[in-house]
Amino acid sequence: MQTDKVVDHIVNWLKEYATNAGMNGFVVGVSGGIDSGLTSTLCAMTGFPTLCIEMPIHQALSQVTRAQEHIAQLKARYNNVSSVEVELTEFFETFKRAVPEEAESEQSNLSLANARARMRMTTLYYFAGLKRYLVAGTGNKVEDFGVGFYTKYGDGGVDLSPIADLMKSEVYDLAAFVNVPMSIQKAKPTDGLWGDDRSDEDQIGATYDQLEWAMLEDEQGNTASDFTGEQKRVFELYKRLNTINQHKMNPIPVCEIPNYLKN
Repeated sequence: MQTDKVVDHIVNWLKEYATNAGMNGFVVGVSGGIDSGLTSTLCAMTGFPTLCIEMPIHQALSQVTRAQEHIAQLKARYNNVSSVEVELTEFFETFKRAVPEEAESEQSNLSLANARARMRMTTLYYFAGLKRYLVAGTGNKVEDFGVGFYTKYGDGGVDLSPIADLMKSEVYDLAAFVNVPMSIQKAKPTDGLWGDDRSDEDQIGATYDQLEWAMLEDEQGNTASDFTGEQKRVFELYKRLNTINQHKMNPIPVCEIPNYLKN
């Protein structure tokens, strides 16, 4: 990959999109992870105003520290970067008290985790609306179009996706090139939605390197019968997640009414 040229391409794409849309800048949710670290840096490189927003909800201290380190570094490097912290923990707890109480289960915990992501989306769009900024998504290709590892109308609710055509390994390459802090580059990937230290690998059941491999094999037309052992397990896992999460990747289905029923 021609890393420097890919960076220039994304930065120019962001600038052109914002200009054509008549928007003033970008809003990025910064979590302390590699994807938001790269996305916020690319937005800052456009020269457009870039607002980095921290939105902790019972967040692990390590995630908060990495996010703050990254934002401080960006502000030192780019005078078009500003930031705000919106503490959402009480908002989240108020929501939990407002809805009918459910017995704790895997499904109820997942629903609450997704609620966190949707609260953050609402916060990003609040500031975007105030300033006529675009909400920049932080999803990469494996997450967004491989296994659908994101929350619909949460971190999936964005105006544009500058890194969604990059594999996770390519995200790391670009992040190193644009000098995202090493603490973020070395951190274990996590969605930060659970209030503990579980990683993306813990939740998905495979590493991003394994998922990239499976995605590429699938694109080449291979099937599970072409593999054995661990490769077969990972490929089947990828295909299952890719199938059940198509509702996230495809446009919202519209029930089209036949003309003869309208006449």
